[in-house]
Amino acid sequence: MECKATALLLLTRFLLEIFEIQGTKLPNFPSLIVFGDSTVDSGNNKFLSTLVRSDFEPYGRDFAGAKPTGRFSNGKLPTDFISEALGLKPTVPAYLDPTYNVTDFATGVCFASAGTGYDNATADIIAVLPLWKQLEYYKEYQNKLRSYLGKEKANKNIKDSLYAISIGTNDFTTNYFVLPHRSLEFSVEQYQDFLLGIARDFLTNLYRLGARKIAIAGLPPMGCLPLERSLNILSGHGCLDEFNNVAKSFNVKLRNLVKVLNLELEGIMLRVWNPYDTLFKLIQNPSAFGFEKSGEACCATGLFDIIYACNKFDPLTCTDANKYVFWDTFHPTEKTNSIISQDAVRTVLPTFL
Repeated sequence: MECKATALLLLTRFLLEIFEIQGTKLPNFPSLIVFGDSTVDSGNNKFLSTLVRSDFEPYGRDFAGAKPTGRFSNGKLPTDFISEALGLKPTVPAYLDPTYNVTDFATGVCFASAGTGYDNATADIIAVLPLWKQLEYYKEYQNKLRSYLGKEKANKNIKDSLYAISIGTNDFTTNYFVLPHRSLEFSVEQYQDFLLGIARDFLTNLYRLGARKIAIAGLPPMGCLPLERSLNILSGHGCLDEFNNVAKSFNVKLRNLVKVLNLELEGIMLRVWNPYDTLFKLIQNPSAFGFEKSGEACCATGLFDIIYACNKFDPLTCTDANKYVFWDTFHPTEKTNSIISQDAVRTVLPTFL
């Protein structure tokens, strides 16, 4: 009886969320343009000479066609769900994927690269696209779009599109807290300010290129990523408070930066999308959202799983990813991505009206 009641409660919660999203009035964006890291990379790293790839099984096993696409999940990413909610298309194609062209990109395109960060040094560690290179590809895309749509229509598309940016975790988890260079050069607070200076320049350059409606994501509770918890032996594999506090303080500074830029850049509509609180709730109380595991990943657990252990030969990979908050030791499952995106659709996108 208790199991039936729990199942009914979860079903009711899911239906209410769907109805709430369907009843939310959203702006009409002609396109969704994506920059960032693995949280939103839909496959660009497949076409780079880097170890940070996910174009192999079991990645993508719950995606349409049950095939790996280069997304770091078992299925869709938050930006895929957002694109679908906006009525654009069910997934956002990767710019470097040669199977797509400007006709596909006209309604949505992804320039993100897994493993990158605000800091160029973060991208250099594992040979992925730095943020400046993503912007160069975007300029190239603009030229293609103008040739395809005509200058006037393309410029309107560029101005009216939604720009989504999700980046920053790797700057701390694979750079500052792991390698000595930046941590010897900067205190944590100074490094945060250094990254935010890069963010300011990127957002300003994007504005100068015609972007006006931009949503930038804050950092997640990175101390609760399964990899970080697996290393936190002394505290019983709990979340690393130090990492989470860095994320929270960075997010406060990011909000302050956004306030300043909204005043400085005429006509810009810059919003912060903060996945921290939503993801932290899932991690702390997984059963309330229909999950069973939040401290370990579906696709194995432990050090270096993200690159080496998460593959089709790993006997530890779970059979039902919907029971897990995390797919691998860094990245959420499709179900988690869906919940995170629902929060953005309800709370962030309507503010662009």
